[in-house]
Amino acid sequence: MNLKNLAEKVSVLNAKSRPHYKLYSQKEKEILTKTVKLNEEVGELCNDILGILKLQRRAKLEKFDKRNIYQEFADVILTTMMLAEAAGVDIERAINDKLKTLEKRIEEENRK
Repeated sequence: MNLKNLAEKVSVLNAKSRPHYKLYSQKEKEILTKTVKLNEEVGELCNDILGILKLQRRAKLEKFDKRNIYQEFADVILTTMMLAEAAGVDIERAINDKLKTLEKRIEEENRK
């Protein structure tokens, strides 16, 4: 199969699998935008972690500044909080609920 054939097959698959929903409200668009932004920020944090572990290619490692990881963690946290707000999620409640779940799981695992 050559690239032209592949592109034609992808075009057919894309047409068949295209979602049939639309984003109607500004709120839906905001949530989608913030979700994509969060993914971008997580990717940047992953790149910095790879840099710290020296698992990046040489050209990236030469430009790498390990102090930047603080900014990337902050970006992930702040973007997550902005997404939660846009989605109507009480982030404090979500974190407290998750901490309780994790503590319970750890206690159960320690009993075994």
